[in-house]
Amino acid sequence: MTKVLVVDDEANLVELVQGYLERAGYAVETAADGESALAKARTTQPDLVVLDLMLPGMDGIEVCRRLRLFSDAYVLMLTARTEEVDKLVGLAVGADDYMTKPFSPRELVARTQAMLRRPRDSAGLPAGHTPSNLLRSGHLAIDIDHHEVTLRGQPVGLTAREFALLAALAAHPGRVFTRAQLLEQVWGAAFYDERVVDVHVGNVRKKLDDDAAQPTYLATVRGVGYRFAPHGA
Repeated sequence: MTKVLVVDDEANLVELVQGYLERAGYAVETAADGESALAKARTTQPDLVVLDLMLPGMDGIEVCRRLRLFSDAYVLMLTARTEEVDKLVGLAVGADDYMTKPFSPRELVARTQAMLRRPRDSAGLPAGHTPSNLLRSGHLAIDIDHHEVTLRGQPVGLTAREFALLAALAAHPGRVFTRAQLLEQVWGAAFYDERVVDVHVGNVRKKLDDDAAQPTYLATVRGVGYRFAPHGA
């Protein structure tokens, strides 16, 4: 059974969300603070974590950062704040999506189902790839089969989502992908905010030391999306 960990210090909200998720067929664990959330995540290995941003003690941003050190679970972040910076910071540390309180429990279930629609072991891989595929562009090598990226012979530490995004673009050099197309191919759902693509592209660029103004690999096509443009072509 698919496992979901709900992390929030509002007991009534946790009970409500837990009820909706369990009726949808998920096994649900709960936690009221960051430390216990990380402990449960280590022992139960959830497939998805519903994580409140404003937790007592360790906040949701730090919980997500630490979670990403040992888990590739999907993370749906909840926030009562409306500032863009909070949402984008959450996405930058590894959250997959966010919802602003108050929210509809039915929409939360719908987003959960969308994120879990594809098996986690193959989520986001470009369609049509076969084992042992190796994509090369100059000093960059992307090993699809082993989920490894190297630059000038040195490993690049990408998250699973960042790897899937880079692989999706690199599999079709020069082709322009809209943000919506990348959402569908990498995230597998239309529920995400398209800005999640921008955040993840920014993260990949930093790790590849790729200048957005003069890109070596990931080029922005204004008003459209992105393309893999090896050596700035």
